[in-house]
Amino acid sequence: MSDRWATFDCYGTLIDWEAGLRSAFESLWPRADSRRLLFLHHTVEPRIQEGRAIPYREVLARSLAAVTAIEGLEAPPGRGGALADSLPRWPSFPEVPPALATARERGWRLAALSNTDPDLLAASLERIGVHFDAAITAAEAGSYKPARGHWDAFYARTGAEPSRHVHVAASLFHDIEPAARLGVSAIWINRLGESSEVPRAGELPDLSGLTDALDGLV
Repeated sequence: MSDRWATFDCYGTLIDWEAGLRSAFESLWPRADSRRLLFLHHTVEPRIQEGRAIPYREVLARSLAAVTAIEGLEAPPGRGGALADSLPRWPSFPEVPPALATARERGWRLAALSNTDPDLLAASLERIGVHFDAAITAAEAGSYKPARGHWDAFYARTGAEPSRHVHVAASLFHDIEPAARLGVSAIWINRLGESSEVPRAGELPDLSGLTDALDGLV
């Protein structure tokens, strides 16, 4: 019997990217409304990514430039890359390392499918501290999710059987919707208690009950 694979989006699912981004914005502009800057970042970033295969560092730099232009701010000299520079320090959600370790103990192989650069993702996975068997970034996929490149690259690299694969993610736009279109079983990590009609195989508020959910699907 082939291996069971669980793939994960990283930022927002495993790594608390909102806390990381807010901290980066606060280091640049302590008196600015970091939550508004975060909202603007989430608005402009997908537009910068769409149809492009530029490095994620450049995506973050362009996003920061767009946010500063919208708000009439100015980045301190030499800090145009502040978001990417801060990324390796972004924390994981507290339940993530033990949840992933339990999944591995029960025989699940783990892979990350992330809209980032290889060195940045490697730093985040090292911070989590649990071994991943594969990692697919935008550089390898040649595109940014919600495009299908990450999933195509994952299957090509691992030989995983779709029937023994579950994708786990917090983003409806980047992950759950495209997984539904591709017929990939997906668990939505609904940290914000939102509602959605997007089809999915399961839903959890965080990763605490992940392994039981995975075992129930495969």
